[in-house]
Amino acid sequence: MTAAVEATTVTTSEDATRALGARLGARLRAGDVVLLQGDLGSGKTRLAQGIGRGLGCPGPVNSPTFVLVNEHPGRVPLFHADLYRLAGAAEISELGLWEEAERGALVVEWPERAGGGLPGATLTVEIAVGAGDERTFRLRAGDERGRDLLAAMELA
Repeated sequence: MTAAVEATTVTTSEDATRALGARLGARLRAGDVVLLQGDLGSGKTRLAQGIGRGLGCPGPVNSPTFVLVNEHPGRVPLFHADLYRLAGAAEISELGLWEEAERGALVVEWPERAGGGLPGATLTVEIAVGAGDERTFRLRAGDERGRDLLAAMELA
């Protein structure tokens, strides 16, 4: 069994958070699943906006809090899910996230609300809030592909 790989990086502005997301998004491909964890206001949506930029999504990437999943066209389609308002883990099957993960890159905010009903993570990103706009990002590879992504980003 291969040891888990993780990396930690810090941003100090919303633009830097988006730039980190763009670095990740530029390397994502169909089938990649990125889980974003953190408190309200920690920067999950800012990171997702950067991922969209890196994937070449032409329109704005906003949190799909009320519709739960948005699709954004790009080099690889971005499926951006926000499970904050998910009523229960049983609802997760109705969202079709397994199919979306096969067709594009799936980015999920609040994955803990799914009760384990999500596709396996390529990367899990835990975001901690510091002083002001400082954010600490702990990126953990969930599989070999995740390890390759971390290596390509030169964070691990």
